[in-house]
Amino acid sequence: MIQKTAALLGASLLALATPAFADDVAHDDHVDTLLADGEAAAPASALPTISFGTWGFDPAYLATDIKPGDDFNAYANKRWIDANPLPPEFSRIGAFVLLGEKSTADVKALMDELVAKDPASLSGDERRILDTYRTFLDTAAIEAAGLAPAQPFLDTIKRATTLNQLAMLWAAPGYASPIGGGVSIDAKQPDRHIATVGFGGLGMPDRDYYLDTTEKGRAIQAKYKAYLAFLLGEAGYADAAAMAEKVYAFEDANARTVQWDRAVRRNRDLTYNLLTADELAAIGGKVPVKAMIAAIGIENSPGFVVGQMPPTKEEIDALKLDSATLAKIGTGLPGMFALIGETPVEVLKAWMIKEFLSGNAAVLPARFDAASFEFYGKTLRGTPEQRPRWKRAIGEAEGLLGELIGKEYVARYFPPENKAAMDELVATLRVSLGQSIDEITWMGEETKAQARAKLASFDPKIGYRPNLETYEGLAITAGNPIANRMAAARWGQADNIAKLGQPIDRTEWGMLPQTVNAYYNSVKNEIVFPAGILQRPFFALSNDIAVNYGAIGGVIGHEIGHGFDDQGSKSDASGALRNWWTDADRKAFDDLGNRLVAQYNSFCPLDEGKTCVNGRLTLGENIGDVGGLSMAYRAYKIATKGKDVPVIDGLNGDQRFFLAWAQVWRSTQREENYRNRLRTDSHSPEEYRVNGVVRNLDEWYEAFGVKPGDAMYLPPEQRVRIW
Repeated sequence: MIQKTAALLGASLLALATPAFADDVAHDDHVDTLLADGEAAAPASALPTISFGTWGFDPAYLATDIKPGDDFNAYANKRWIDANPLPPEFSRIGAFVLLGEKSTADVKALMDELVAKDPASLSGDERRILDTYRTFLDTAAIEAAGLAPAQPFLDTIKRATTLNQLAMLWAAPGYASPIGGGVSIDAKQPDRHIATVGFGGLGMPDRDYYLDTTEKGRAIQAKYKAYLAFLLGEAGYADAAAMAEKVYAFEDANARTVQWDRAVRRNRDLTYNLLTADELAAIGGKVPVKAMIAAIGIENSPGFVVGQMPPTKEEIDALKLDSATLAKIGTGLPGMFALIGETPVEVLKAWMIKEFLSGNAAVLPARFDAASFEFYGKTLRGTPEQRPRWKRAIGEAEGLLGELIGKEYVARYFPPENKAAMDELVATLRVSLGQSIDEITWMGEETKAQARAKLASFDPKIGYRPNLETYEGLAITAGNPIANRMAAARWGQADNIAKLGQPIDRTEWGMLPQTVNAYYNSVKNEIVFPAGILQRPFFALSNDIAVNYGAIGGVIGHEIGHGFDDQGSKSDASGALRNWWTDADRKAFDDLGNRLVAQYNSFCPLDEGKTCVNGRLTLGENIGDVGGLSMAYRAYKIATKGKDVPVIDGLNGDQRFFLAWAQVWRSTQREENYRNRLRTDSHSPEEYRVNGVVRNLDEWYEAFGVKPGDAMYLPPEQRVRIW
């Protein structure tokens, strides 16, 4: 898949083909999304529906037997959730997912029109889109081809006999690599591109899956080993189970000694380490680092940024890293090089082979697709049934040629007046934050001046980029989906590497126009709202103004808030990673954040209160939510100042504002998916994106008459108000 947001495309282009778990190679810590990647593209069957009534929220869904102050999420959402049990093709369902499904259906309508056209009349781009889609759909041809389309690539891996030869494959697009490099914007000098080097190597979603000694954890590990044995058996290994144990041992050592805890990996003071080529080679051990970076094409980079390097004593002292934090920091890239150097080549080859087969399971015979879904879908997420093939085919076409499809999507589904209304909303949110900066008492004037400069330099982008990608030179082969993936990997790596030494393209986006999500990118100091999200439940021109401000206004505030969260606040108005705070102001800010961490750590939804939200991992998103909704509320008041705000269906404007926010996060999920997300997702579960947020806002208490004794009540001195 051509992933615009990947920091290191040299290895991460396999993200289309592989579950790139715990993968620093594919991780871009400059980008903060509204929802975890892939969540909005959940599968679909007989879809539930949501009524939005006459003004953007249907009051028939209100659970009037529940006090808003006891469980606001249930008050707003429980009746809908109870009436809409999860269909078997879903691990999670809700307002976000349903809008994602609408986007998929809209793209399908465009695809159906291409299918119906006279083949002779198709343009070259239309033919590429249609060939990608149809080739993925043609399971009979995939079944008949067997492993033949994959065999040349498997044979190339098998022919390697030395670590040097494997390293050259790791540098090549389309092959899974435990280490890799690519080009990104330099976080400390955001007017230039720089090479980044990182690692991955885990086949399960996080290192904690390998460390888990519970009965559930052991069962997952056993199923994963069985999956590895299946893949290696299909690849021709005589004793597939024995080799699967060796591959698992490689990943297990990676998880236990090399990988960092996810929450620690968020700390941008730790994850920017600039090395020279000689310094990089010096930690490479037996890996031919210089030859590898030359093969990738990044040897002329002005430096190499490494995300995970063990901190020096000076860094430990300066950042006040305690023993608990240090215990969560693995050996990082030096340790990964060392692990690779001590692992037999035959094991590394087997790891690559299983990655290639697993990553391409969807375009291999059905037994591969079924085995992949059995583990990643059923075991890890609890999803009983696979997603319909045609929807996965839409995803395949979007993964390879998404902006070509996006061009047609916006022409059909994104009216210009939506952009004009969004421009006004964003402008009002900026005024709101400006007023908040003026009024907050925990920040001094010196830091406020820097904060105002950052706010003024925000670059909002709405709908779609003006110069959508054309993928010139990316050839699609009808009837060979693996060839298409490999071609896309080659195109994507070449496109990425070509940025080195070139000016920053500020028009480039990290999401497709049809994506239902939004993001903040710190190195460009930009907030981005694709056309796909600018629909109900988030936005509609026909909505009550309170609903638009409570829904998309909260999202706008959330993304602006990322520029001022615990990590985004480390970048200045130009996007440069530097400390622009006074020591006193930074301490005051961090103290507020620590209070929010404690609040979210107390949310423990599973195992009788033993399995909890990780408040440190989710801190950036929680600051985005709490600060964003606060900004949106102030903006709503600015927009309606001096205007008559009517009571509608017995609900005043403030009540409608908060209900709109709750409606956005209307959702339910399977327990397995819940567990997976609590470990891996930097976003809090949806019920806490409602209840955990509103209980910190005085205005919510006033709107719904929440009093001491109500379950969600927090005394004023315990409420956290940052922005």
